[in-house]
Amino acid sequence: MTLRLGDDAPDFTAETTAGTIRFHEWLGDSWGVLFSHPKDYTPVCTTELGYMARIKPEFDKRNVKIIGLSVDPLDSHQGWLADIEETQGAKVDYPLIADADFNVAKLYGMLPASTTGDPTKRTPADNMTVRNVFVIGPDKKIKLILVYPMSTGRNFDEVLRVIDSLQLTANYNVSTPVNWKDGDDVIIAPAISDEEAKEKFPKGWKALKPYLRLTPQPDK
Repeated sequence: MTLRLGDDAPDFTAETTAGTIRFHEWLGDSWGVLFSHPKDYTPVCTTELGYMARIKPEFDKRNVKIIGLSVDPLDSHQGWLADIEETQGAKVDYPLIADADFNVAKLYGMLPASTTGDPTKRTPADNMTVRNVFVIGPDKKIKLILVYPMSTGRNFDEVLRVIDSLQLTANYNVSTPVNWKDGDDVIIAPAISDEEAKEKFPKGWKALKPYLRLTPQPDK
């Protein structure tokens, strides 16, 4: 299964470190970040889960729920979480999915549908494609997909930046330019005429070209 931006995020029921969840029900009216890991006790993933625990308040402020996934059983997760807290100085207080039957990894196109067997007998290299970040909107549509190699730690500050952009552009007829950060100028949608723009963007704008009009961020 290949997922694309705008597709429905597959729903599922799974065991997690916070109990059994039904994904869409758990998300409710929130945004969501689902980020996946090829195996427990992998070094790069250990740092990632710890960092996400430390910056979770930033996601909370944005009404974003975090959930991790690893292709290992629940009892293995518990030991790994203790290691994460010890080495990263942060307690993981968001759910971590135990995807021992590969169900979620398959639903989200991270492992082939033919994948079977004992997850504890698989190596991280066997699951190397389970290194994705999915941002999901309150409408349960996929808004962002990032795929990382096992050797490269993810940049979750960038995920926060993209969420700021997604939430802003969901509410205003704007887009965000290269390297945009919250508070920077934004781009007025080309479909908005100058006359409409006068009403929608009373702070005015700078037209670099007729199709490239920069205006102060409208919610500031």
